[in-house]
Amino acid sequence: MRTQRTSLTRPRALQYIGYCYGKRLPDSMRPWVANDLAGPGATVRMMCRVAVPAIAILAPIWFIPMSLYLHVSMTLPIFIPFVFFSHALNKVWRRHMLAKHGLNPYLVDAISRQRNAHVHRAYAERYGPRSGPTSSHDI
Repeated sequence: MRTQRTSLTRPRALQYIGYCYGKRLPDSMRPWVANDLAGPGATVRMMCRVAVPAIAILAPIWFIPMSLYLHVSMTLPIFIPFVFFSHALNKVWRRHMLAKHGLNPYLVDAISRQRNAHVHRAYAERYGPRSGPTSSHDI
């Protein structure tokens, strides 16, 4: 018999589904959330999460007997905007979810800043440090 409840570091199945569509996870899962939203592959994961409901809604159309041309012409014009909007709003949603979990929203740009750090250093060496307000692109 357990007397202490252990803190989960990864969400269970129902928690994960709720998290994918906006629910907040417990504080014990913050490192997992930070890696999920700002780690490698975060953009692709978010786009897949948006595509799953779209595919679930459009899948029944493929069971209606008609030509391939009609199937494609009925589903693609609906599915393509899902893909475009999921890509366009990806960083916005990830920043929102990081803030919702009490994490720094600028973690979304961490990988980009690390990848482009040499460019910023070269700029600073050549032209001096930047003046003006700081931005999320500063190192």
